[in-house]
Amino acid sequence: MAAALALLGRAAGLVSGAQRFLRVGGSAEKGLSRGISSDERPKRPLTAYFRFLKENHSAFRQKNPEVTNMELIKKIADAWKELPASQKQVYEASRQTDWQRYKEQLAAYKAQLTPAQAVALKEERRKQLAKRRSFRAKRELTMLGKPKRPRTGFNIFVSENFQESEGISPAAKLKQLFDTWRKLSSSQKQPYLQLAEDDKVRYVNEMKSWEAKMVELGREDLIRSGTQMSKMKTAETAKKAETAKPSSHERKAKLKLKKSEE
Repeated sequence: MAAALALLGRAAGLVSGAQRFLRVGGSAEKGLSRGISSDERPKRPLTAYFRFLKENHSAFRQKNPEVTNMELIKKIADAWKELPASQKQVYEASRQTDWQRYKEQLAAYKAQLTPAQAVALKEERRKQLAKRRSFRAKRELTMLGKPKRPRTGFNIFVSENFQESEGISPAAKLKQLFDTWRKLSSSQKQPYLQLAEDDKVRYVNEMKSWEAKMVELGREDLIRSGTQMSKMKTAETAKKAETAKPSSHERKAKLKLKKSEE
């Protein structure tokens, strides 16, 4: 079920991405027609450490066949730290040589671009980098156990009925379920909506615990943004002030009491 929905999301993303790409004033299309792509852009040379890792990965794997990939990388990193400066310099010299060659190749690559192609490829590269950053951020949050967002009533309805729904493709199944959901009465939707409300409560409670854990780990950057927190505090302060503020009847009563005392 999850795989099917993920497939639908990727398909929709590809269509949307293609539409946006073709809307860049025709410049992207022109770049592709000339056979120029960001994939042809010269690759940045590896750092000294990654050269060492690439050259020694197989040897370390043969010596440590039982360890996980993460443990293997740690072993290689420890070996790099203990490597004498003279041996590290060999890798650094190779990087500098490749870096000079990279700059020359990059200049030649840029020289063949028209202004329109340069703009289109710059935008393409920006989107690629943004996508990579987003993927890394999501992967980190998954590894740190961030709670899954609450499901809607329709999400729950789909998960329970997807396998039995009619349709020869995931997209057809989803469309059929969407049509069925729209035709359900309020009373028929209520059980799913109640489950969604329960899931919201689950999410709120799990997020509170998770954010407290992130604070303990020194990862305040991963919890709700300062703007969100500020809005919450402002709303809470306003609510307390409103509660503490005397009503008009109370003010009149105090004024009458003061006059009578005078």
